[in-house]
Amino acid sequence: MKKDLRPREEKKAAVIHDGIERITLSFYKYVKIADPVALQHELVQRFGSLGCFGRIYVAHEGINAQMNVPKANWDQFDAFMRNTPEFVGIPYKFAVEEGKIPSFYKLTIKVRPKIVADGLDDASFDVTNTGEYLTAREMNEYVNNPDAIVVDMRNAYESEIGHFVGAICPNVDTFREELALAPKILAEHKGKKVALYCTGGIRCEKASAWLRHNGFADVKHLKGGVIDYKHQVEREGLPNKFKGSNFVFDERLGERIGNEVISYCHLCHTNKTDKYYHCQNEVCHVLFLGCEACLKKKYGYCSYWCLVFDRLPEAWKKKYVCWYNANRKPTHFKKTKLRASWTIKELKP
Repeated sequence: MKKDLRPREEKKAAVIHDGIERITLSFYKYVKIADPVALQHELVQRFGSLGCFGRIYVAHEGINAQMNVPKANWDQFDAFMRNTPEFVGIPYKFAVEEGKIPSFYKLTIKVRPKIVADGLDDASFDVTNTGEYLTAREMNEYVNNPDAIVVDMRNAYESEIGHFVGAICPNVDTFREELALAPKILAEHKGKKVALYCTGGIRCEKASAWLRHNGFADVKHLKGGVIDYKHQVEREGLPNKFKGSNFVFDERLGERIGNEVISYCHLCHTNKTDKYYHCQNEVCHVLFLGCEACLKKKYGYCSYWCLVFDRLPEAWKKKYVCWYNANRKPTHFKKTKLRASWTIKELKP
């Protein structure tokens, strides 16, 4: 397929106004893929011909996808998935709500070393020794059990807008960081029953095996993550123990799970909101929670500095960008892999 060279905003506007009803879903599977590059090319052709959009990672260890499919082409998409040996039996997690704008507006399929950036050296421990699955009903029992702990395996900006009642929510920016710190943070709870949860379940697969390797004997995790939990709760008429919204990694940036808004605007720190935005200053582009009043006041920027900066001459902005990238740009990912033989004292945050 030919690469779409249109500007980002033009592609986004075209999808918003194309009138096509889409189904947003996510899925993953740890399965041996002999030739990830060949599979990538096949998926580009297949999904592209069906008008699918999304972000998909393929590796020797499996596939991880967040995408949308035109409703009219769903049967063709599903037939392809069911007839591809590597994908047989793969469970779909359907979005709780579609939102006002499409979840994705382009198709990106990449070959990666792993389908989730976890920073672990998989050869140093048994990655197949994962915890058992929990249903929504069982998850509620863990939430109500004083002798059990519930742990959020997502990033801090995800848990800020929504989490299970009483959950332990580590203050981390990446899953890699949380895996490094989790055994130490949870050390005092080693003898308790542990329930893990994340967005769609994939991070908990690896996290449960990592904790079990680190001496946590009773570790289980929520099957299908928060997304499937919401569907189970509605289907079975269960109490909803998740408060707030579930962060999602697409254009929606969130979908409502509980009725409460538990987070506050990052700009005024007064008004409640669970709506995330990216700063209009592309150099900054930081993710922030903003209320309607602050967004209007600062025109969609995270600060007056970004508002002023974005109006500077391009030559000035380019000079600052060069300086920023060389001196101030944060390193989000630590590339050193975590080996099971390392001690907790050696795992520095």
